[in-house]
Amino acid sequence: MDGLLIDSEPLWQIAGRETLASFGKTLTPDQYHLTTGLRTEEWIKYWLRHFDIPIHHATEATEQIIRLAIEKIEAEGNMMPGVIHALDFFKIRGIPLGLASSSPVELIEVVLQKLNIGDYFVHCASAQQLPLGKPHPQVYIDCAAAMQVSPVQCLAFEDSFNGMIAAKAARMKCVVVPSATDAESEKWKAADVQLESLLHFDDVIFRQLNG
Repeated sequence: MDGLLIDSEPLWQIAGRETLASFGKTLTPDQYHLTTGLRTEEWIKYWLRHFDIPIHHATEATEQIIRLAIEKIEAEGNMMPGVIHALDFFKIRGIPLGLASSSPVELIEVVLQKLNIGDYFVHCASAQQLPLGKPHPQVYIDCAAAMQVSPVQCLAFEDSFNGMIAAKAARMKCVVVPSATDAESEKWKAADVQLESLLHFDDVIFRQLNG
């Protein structure tokens, strides 16, 4: 969802940066990309440990990041290019769509309402309450189970490395649409297809993925 359906990653980054700034710490862009796709709690715990900040601050910091991110996304978040094109591509073919996100349920609801795309999805799954989030595949496995389909019959769309690993670990095909600043990385070769934008997804790619 974040970074794929809505241009929220910069806003998450600001929320995370503001929260870490309260501890006197800053992240480089490369450091931020390293942990993109993790749940907020895992994200902040990673960086608290990295900066040797007492871990007991994690709960308060997590709540602060989520609150700031929701406020910023609700006010400033914009739909990513090609979202309606991609959603309609599957809708007109009768292929059901699910949403599997590391974001909390509250934010998923905010985004679906803001973009007015909730009716496209037959099920939405959040990793918020799972024992492990992405890159663990459980949120993808749970979403497929709720849709009553096998993960091997699913195609996942991702923008983050951790999300791509989760999708592949669930045995799904995966299309990645990474940010332009990270698109040249070799790590994306683990995906089945890499696109600059959802606008570029078409019948040729779909048939290729279907074998």
